[in-house]
Amino acid sequence: MAGGLSIEFGDLYSLLNLFWMNFRADGNPAARLPAFFRKSARLIAQFNPKERSARNVAHHYDIGNDLYRLFLDDDMQYSCAYFPESGASLEQAQQFKKEHIARKLYLAPGDRVLDIGCGWGGLALHLCQADGVSVHGLTLSCEQYDLACKRAEQLGLGDRVTFQIQDYRSLTGEYDKIVSVGMFEHVGVPHYQEYFDQISARLSPDGIALVHTIGRSGGPGATNPWIARHIFPGGYIPALSEVLPAIEKAGLMLLDVEVLRLHYAETLRAWRERFLIRAAEAEALHDARFVRMWEFYLVCSELSFRHGVHNVFQLQLSKQQEAVPLTRDYLYRADPISVSTPRASCANEERQY
Repeated sequence: MAGGLSIEFGDLYSLLNLFWMNFRADGNPAARLPAFFRKSARLIAQFNPKERSARNVAHHYDIGNDLYRLFLDDDMQYSCAYFPESGASLEQAQQFKKEHIARKLYLAPGDRVLDIGCGWGGLALHLCQADGVSVHGLTLSCEQYDLACKRAEQLGLGDRVTFQIQDYRSLTGEYDKIVSVGMFEHVGVPHYQEYFDQISARLSPDGIALVHTIGRSGGPGATNPWIARHIFPGGYIPALSEVLPAIEKAGLMLLDVEVLRLHYAETLRAWRERFLIRAAEAEALHDARFVRMWEFYLVCSELSFRHGVHNVFQLQLSKQQEAVPLTRDYLYRADPISVSTPRASCANEERQY
C-alpha cells in the first residue's frame, strides 16, 4: 500500500498466486499462534451492535458510488455472479445470478419480499419484474440508499419497491419471501442467532428465505487482520458448521444448500481486470495508495476462492418442507422468474412427481 514493493516481471496476481500455492502446499506453522489469538478474540472483534454496524458499513460502502461504477456490472451487483456457461460476460453472469435467486424464492403473485442488505437495489428491482410482487429493501449505506431510490423512481417502480436505511434487527411485519445476498458476512458470530431468529419472526408460515453468503471450507476461523482493518471492519466469513445450529434453533428448515465454488473467483477476476483498466480514474477519485490497497484486496480475494479457502453458500430456508417442489426441476426451466404458480399449488406439483 505504501508503494515500497516494485514488481519488474509479472504482476501482483502472479506473485501472490505463487505465495498461495506454497502456503497451501507446505502450511505455515508460524501463523498458527497469531491465528489462534485472533480466533479467541473474534467475539469481541465481531460484536456488531446497531451503531457499530452502521459505521462498519459506511467504511466500505460509502466511499463513493463512482468507485464501484468503475468495475461492477451495469446493475451494480457487488456479490458473486453465476456462470452457467463458459465465456459468459460479467453482465450475463450477474443476470443469471438474479434469475437463479428468483427461482429459489419461488415467487408467486402477491408476494411481499424483504431484501436484507439490498445494495444499490438491483436484485429488488429485478424481483419486481414478477407480476404482483412487491419488495422492501434494507441497507445501512446512505450512498446505496440514494441510488436505489433514484433507480426505482426512474423505472416507475416506486409503488412496488421501497428502500429504507434500517438495521434488520429493528424491522417488524411479515413477508412471504426473504432474501439476503452478501450481507451475512457483516453480521458477526455473536449475532448469528439474532439474525436467524429475526428471519424466522419476519417470515410467513409457508414462506421461503434465501441466504447467499461467502463461506469458509476449513471450519471456523478468524478474519484476516489486514482485511478487518482496511476493507471490512467487523466482518467474518462463516463456516457452515457455525451457521446451521442457529438455523435449527430459530425453527427454520434447511430445504436446499448449493455451493458456488469457483463462481466468485471468476467474478473477482472480472472486477480486478476492470478495476486495473480504470485505475487512473480510481486514483483521481482517491489516491495511489488506495489503488494499491484495492488491487491487493481484489487479488487476495480472488486467490482465496481459487485455492479453495473460500466458497459461496446459498441456503434455502422455510418453516415447512412443502414450501418448494420435491425436485430441483423448477430451478432450471426456461422462464427466468417463477410467477405463474401460486404457493398453494406446491402440493399438487409434488404429487405429480
